[in-house]
This record gives sequence, structure tokens and C-alpha cells, in this order.
Amino acid sequence: MVALETFSDIWARACERKGGPAIVKSLLPDTLSAAEICEYSDAQLLSVMSKRVFQSGFVWRVVDNKWSAYEQAFFDFVPMKVLMLSPDQIQQRASDPALIRHQKKTQAIVDNAYMIQQISAEHGSFAEFIANWPTDDITGLWQVLKKRGARLGGNTGPYFLRAIGKDTFLLSQDVQSYLTAHKVVDAGFTSQTALRQTQAAFNQWQQESGMSLAQISRTISLGVGDNRV
Repeated sequence: MVALETFSDIWARACERKGGPAIVKSLLPDTLSAAEICEYSDAQLLSVMSKRVFQSGFVWRVVDNKWSAYEQAFFDFVPMKVLMLSPDQIQQRASDPALIRHQKKTQAIVDNAYMIQQISAEHGSFAEFIANWPTDDITGLWQVLKKRGARLGGNTGPYFLRAIGKDTFLLSQDVQSYLTAHKVVDAGFTSQTALRQTQAAFNQWQQESGMSLAQISRTISLGVGDNRV
């Protein structure tokens, strides 16, 4: 690894590319406080999580248009009710033309309902567990979601966290390209080494800038490549 580029230089590059600080600021994402995240119900979180699973590798608009049907088919995503579905009922939903015909992603709804129920029993609620996780180890939370949940590896887990307002950076193609080009990481992005190196870099940029991880991630994307945020 080489010396880390200052965030002020990253910011300046994004401003130059996008037309100034005011425009860049308008493009930065918001995050929620821990207290606000704690207000989510387990059902709301399972719904958002499940939608992100289905959107992974699929046309997001199609998933959005079908989601009201999913809410009905899966009892508004109340975990305990979802877990009462029999294998035949799960299979029926996986082949329902009103939904999306994908056996493994449909099964993931049930598997993730089980994860949420278990973590809720351990920590009071799934929302509290997420809200209280320290952002200076956000990749650790990614790993918990990947290991204990279903189909939450890669960027799916982080996209879920971003969707509910939990502060996290994203390893988009542009962010990965930046980290590789600037030698911030020297290992594959699926490795623990790369995740530790990336987390350390974002922690340093956050200390320098006072910005959220999500805002830093978006700023990097705005300053390089195709701006895939």
C-alpha cells in the first residue's frame, strides 16, 4: 500500500468533474441516526432486505412493481408468519407468475426471516442490532449478514444497509477501481485483507472530513470512472 490520498483531494476532483461543491453536496446520500433506525420493525427490515435480494442481478423496476404482491404473499413480511410457511407453500410462491420465479431467492426470504428472529431474540430487535453496530467496523456487519443470512454477500448486504439509512460505504465498480488504482488495497475485494484495508482507509477519510462513510463513498464515485454510485 502507498500513502493514502487526502480526502480534500478526492473532494476537489469530484467538484471539478461535477460542476462545483454545491452540486456534489446535492448528490450525497443521507443516513439515519441510531435512534431512527431502531424505529424499524423486524417486518419492515425483512421486506427491504428481501427486495434487495431480488433486485440483485435483476431489473429493479420489475421488482418494485411486483413488491405489493410480495407483501401480500408473505404476510407483510412478519418473520414469525413467514416461518410458518410449509415447503409446499414456499414452492408455490416461487412458481407464482404474479411474483418472480426464483426458487433460491424465494427461499432466502424464509432463511432471512429466521436470521432476523434469532438476532432479535439475542439483541432485543434486529433494528437495535444494526443501529448499535459501530460504523468504524461496518465491514464486520457485512460479514455477519453474509454468514448468518442468505444471499446477502457481495454488495447486497451493504445495499440493504444503505436502503435503511445505516451508514456504510459501497464497493461499487468505481470505488473498487479507485481503491485498486491508488493501491489502497493489495488483495481481492472478497478477502478479509481487502476489507480491513478498505475499512481503515474510510475510517481515516472520515476522521479527516467529518463526513459519513456513505458520503465519502459517493464522493469517490463522483470523481472517477462512470460515476456508478
